Amino acid sequence: MQVDNLRGDIRAAIEDASPPSTPRKVTWTEDEVDRDEEELFVPPLNFAMVDYGIFRSGFPDSADFSFLKSLGLRSVICLCPEPYPEVNNEFLKANGIRLFQFGMDGCKEPFVNIPEETIREALRVVLDIKNHPILIHCKRGKFTLQHRTGCLVGCLRKLQKWCLSSIFDEYQRFAATKARLSDQRFMELFDISSVRRH
Repeated sequence: MQVDNLRGDIRAAIEDASPPSTPRKVTWTEDEVDRDEEELFVPPLNFAMVDYGIFRSGFPDSADFSFLKSLGLRSVICLCPEPYPEVNNEFLKANGIRLFQFGMDGCKEPFVNIPEETIREALRVVLDIKNHPILIHCKRGKFTLQHRTGCLVGCLRKLQKWCLSSIFDEYQRFAATKARLSDQRFMELFDISSVRRH
């Protein structure tokens, strides 16, 4: 008898929780539609969260600015040696975002000397929470290759005590078919004791 009562209680609870049979019609005014179209957020290609307050991406362009603004960035690290585009500089200035540029040449040669001191300096900026939220990017005009960003993030992962196989998996996920053994070797040999933490 008690089981029948329990079944009835359960059935009643399920029916109460069920959505109504006819969905509620949602209407939008023209102003709301226009506002939504104006505030379309497009992340830069290869955008991802590295850690709380730390992001990575391909080189952002003006279509990505609304999205970047929504992150409340304080800083951007650019790992390209080329001058930063004026339109990007204007966006950063208008939003009070500080630019740190650590120019590292991108090279397709199999044996490339990645400048360790440059990686150490960039890591110090990344580790300083006064610079967060921060975006790390490289490759002006080329969004799929992220060797410099991948190396910097890989060295950060070593500081976070990730195992090498996990560091390499993440690196390869972003570099895809363009992954380089020289980059992985660099991350493996990088001396984290030389990086002062804030």
